[in-house]
Amino acid sequence: MPFLEIKDIYKSFGKTEVLKGISFSLDEGEVISIIGSSGSGKTTLLRCLNFLETPDKGTISVGDKLLFDGENKAALKDEQIRENRLHFGLVFQSFNLFPQYSVLDNVTLAPKLLKKSNNEEIDKKARDLIEKVGLTEKIDSYPCQLSGGQQQRVAIARALAMNPDILCFDEPTSALDPELTGEVLRVIKDLKESGSTMIVVTHEMEFAKNVSDKIIFMADGVIEEMGTPEEIFENPKSEKTRHFLQNSLEKI
Repeated sequence: MPFLEIKDIYKSFGKTEVLKGISFSLDEGEVISIIGSSGSGKTTLLRCLNFLETPDKGTISVGDKLLFDGENKAALKDEQIRENRLHFGLVFQSFNLFPQYSVLDNVTLAPKLLKKSNNEEIDKKARDLIEKVGLTEKIDSYPCQLSGGQQQRVAIARALAMNPDILCFDEPTSALDPELTGEVLRVIKDLKESGSTMIVVTHEMEFAKNVSDKIIFMADGVIEEMGTPEEIFENPKSEKTRHFLQNSLEKI
């Protein structure tokens, strides 16, 4: 049984159909990278998985638990939505750190609010995660005192602090200068090596090729093509995929 199973997800905003029947699965410890042009539906898909948007149709399952069924979505209460979100950790492209809190407080805030364990244990885990992303010396700093790359690493530690089953990244390097991109990508590679299950929306083609177990290419709200990095990058079957990759690789 797949660890994550997405079946036939649809999402519209008004008359604009953004997702048109998205289906894929992910095994525990796997990394899927989602690539595609702006407007293809990548971010909307992540927001649906994290229950920041409610799909119009389809199902979302993690393990043996059905989290969302479009046939019964009216029955999904706020408390259930909050519980469902705990299965996913989302790292935004714009960091979204709390400017009034230190690095340590940004990482510990949500676990303490949800009383995941006692404060001493939460602080210890947060310090371990901050060390893991290489920011121990910045633990008492505030977001305004950090570079963009450092802020994004704090955001990753914050997401990990909630023990998500699946870690999702929405263009984690798009707001960064090129010289800061590498430090964030190295952290994600380390997470891959430690067995984390991840979905990464990215425009970093080399990173996607080297880190992913599967690649999804989205276009116009559908999965145009899905396969291993070798299949997608070396032998794409879709003309849209070939055109996208040609344009993307020319920019490198």
